[in-house]
Amino acid sequence: MHTVRKWAEGLRRLLHRHRDPVVVQTLRSATAATIAYVVALHLSPEPAPLTAPLTALLVVQVTLYATLTNGFRRVNSVVAGVLVAIAFSQLVGLTWWSLALLIVASLGVGHLVRVDEYIPEVAISAMLVLGVTTISSTAWARIVETLIGAVVGMGCNLLLPPPVWVDEAGESIEGLARRLRQLMLRMGEEAAEVMPWQQAAARLHEARRLDHAIVEVDAALRQAEDSLRLNPRVREGLLHRVVLRTGLDTLEICTVVLRVLARTFTDLAKAREPEPLFASDAGTAVEQLLSQIADAVVSFAVLVTTSISENAESAEARLAAELHAASGTRDKLADLLHEEIRHDDRNWQLLGAVLTEVNRLLDELDTEHRTRRLLEELDRVSGEQRARRPWLTWLRERVGVPDRLRRNRGGGPGRSPSGTGKGARR
Repeated sequence: MHTVRKWAEGLRRLLHRHRDPVVVQTLRSATAATIAYVVALHLSPEPAPLTAPLTALLVVQVTLYATLTNGFRRVNSVVAGVLVAIAFSQLVGLTWWSLALLIVASLGVGHLVRVDEYIPEVAISAMLVLGVTTISSTAWARIVETLIGAVVGMGCNLLLPPPVWVDEAGESIEGLARRLRQLMLRMGEEAAEVMPWQQAAARLHEARRLDHAIVEVDAALRQAEDSLRLNPRVREGLLHRVVLRTGLDTLEICTVVLRVLARTFTDLAKAREPEPLFASDAGTAVEQLLSQIADAVVSFAVLVTTSISENAESAEARLAAELHAASGTRDKLADLLHEEIRHDDRNWQLLGAVLTEVNRLLDELDTEHRTRRLLEELDRVSGEQRARRPWLTWLRERVGVPDRLRRNRGGGPGRSPSGTGKGARR
């Protein structure tokens, strides 16, 4: 026991140093599978109880939430498959046609017991059990090994707590914001130049490719959301999930608006070729404005991903200052474009579209809009949770658990209403 505890402590230190998902998952899965096999050797009548390590390997996931949910479905699928095999062994035995019926019946049972991605495991378990001679003893041994693997897999999450992947999700969100910033800066630098429409179209394709980056960030955020669920090391997990999710939603909207702006630049370049995209003064204002909005996008990403309240307040103040400066430049650009349209109104629709899209970017990044959106989403998600699990709300009220979510909604002590605030990453 002392050796196992010492090994677990050493592995925990190794996991603390290496937070890469591949390294963490590999070490935790190997540990769980090995322990499950050793335990099954003592408890299972089978000489090589490989079902136990196989179950532990499938049950252990990167997050505690996924481990618990997958463990239940895994055990359910194996038990269902074993019961189907026992029924077939008593009726028909193993033939080519009974095997076909077994597979059809097992897959049907898998849908009935709702084991989701483990539906094939029902058929696999049934075929493995039906293919041996001593059906009854093997069936019960398989159930025992499955339970051992599931229990060991869940227990490994208690001895080796899974990491909280908020840092990685925050880095992905900030990376997306910096890619947006780089594209805005390039578009601004080209605004006052004589730019062929093919070059403007290339910027449009860059904006469209940002959709792939959003998919990658969404995957990282989903992993972070799962790591916050049912994790005893994280306080206010719902608040952190909503803050990150609404932050990504805002950046996704900004990406869409930037893509529309790039399309407007492309159409304007076609209409004005071989003249510059904007007049000299207006082009300078566009470059300055897109540079300010680009900086505001990065400040917004820092705001929603920061874990320390002082940093959140600094990021919020910086964002407000950048948006205020951008609003002033926007007003200057509006006057310049209005003056240009008075002398030549051939492209007034496209010039007006530029102002419309810039306004949408500023509105999405506005701190008041952000706070209002965050509170609305908190109300919606918490309302859905109360509707799904009214017993949990009743239990909290009975035991007097404080509603930390409500207490911090208005940006109480130690946090910013727009950012994740203190305690987001533990």
